[in-house]
Amino acid sequence: MLRIFRRASVGVAGLGLLLILLSPIIGEPLFEGTLWYIEPIAYIGGGVFIFGAIWAIAFYQNIARKNQLGVSDDRTWSQVTQDYFDTFAHDIGRPLRRILGKQREARALLNETGELSSKMISELLEEIENQAPNFRLMIENVRVLVDLEDRTAVPAVEPVDVAAIVRNVSDRYRPIARERGLDLSWWCEPSDFGLVYCDGSALDHVITNLVDNATKFADKHIEIRLTRTESTFLVTVWDDGKGISESHIPHVFDRGWTPEFSARAEKQSSGIGLFIASTLSERCGGKLLVESKQASDSTGVIDHHTTFNLSLPLDNRSKVSGR
Repeated sequence: MLRIFRRASVGVAGLGLLLILLSPIIGEPLFEGTLWYIEPIAYIGGGVFIFGAIWAIAFYQNIARKNQLGVSDDRTWSQVTQDYFDTFAHDIGRPLRRILGKQREARALLNETGELSSKMISELLEEIENQAPNFRLMIENVRVLVDLEDRTAVPAVEPVDVAAIVRNVSDRYRPIARERGLDLSWWCEPSDFGLVYCDGSALDHVITNLVDNATKFADKHIEIRLTRTESTFLVTVWDDGKGISESHIPHVFDRGWTPEFSARAEKQSSGIGLFIASTLSERCGGKLLVESKQASDSTGVIDHHTTFNLSLPLDNRSKVSGR
């Protein structure tokens, strides 16, 4: 079994590298004479290669750890690896289907007319742009899951411009929100927020997962708020989706849980993002809480929403150094 997973991880990395190398050959028949046709195939290949490489690294690190501890549990590690694989096979499948769907439309039009309309090219470019954050998040989630296996790791504390991180995440997801008919906005108070001391990479990843989740379930609007107290700062991600039932609130941060899980419906996500966001928040000395409403008032006016509140210390240096 170990040999199978070892070969599988190397095979996935090899497939990604092959896609990168073949991207000009695969793309040229469709977009002859241009250069940007290389990008979607190359990016997909890069994602697959990184996934396979991280998988292989995590595999060998785990084997080395078990050898040091004198533990041999092939079944346990195989199951964990399979869970990881199933999770990210789901996450990579949805954006790939969207991009390849547009590619097939372009191919059909090219075969029928011998040329592509500017509208078709524009739609394909927009689809690639819209799905790029999904690939980015998937690759980052793999990396973070591997990092979280190290229970002794501590946050990399540094001066961080929180407002810039929130703005960058907002900019990355605005095209996706626009495509889904959503209005995404953000603001901070005070406007000149200043620097805080925390793990900037972890903060970016937590906020990205929260906003990504909101784009899946919002009805019309998403709002990101950044505020501060004397000792902490708060990032709030609010959406006007149908909300989460009270009985499901305790399970929101469980690994693999999604709103569709209880309804036995097709999952819109793998259920790993909120688990990672919650775990990273705690590792950075903060808290991630959720509040949701699924109700209408006495006049029959529907009022439903979901709010995620991330609270972190303004200066995390003393907490990290004291561990």
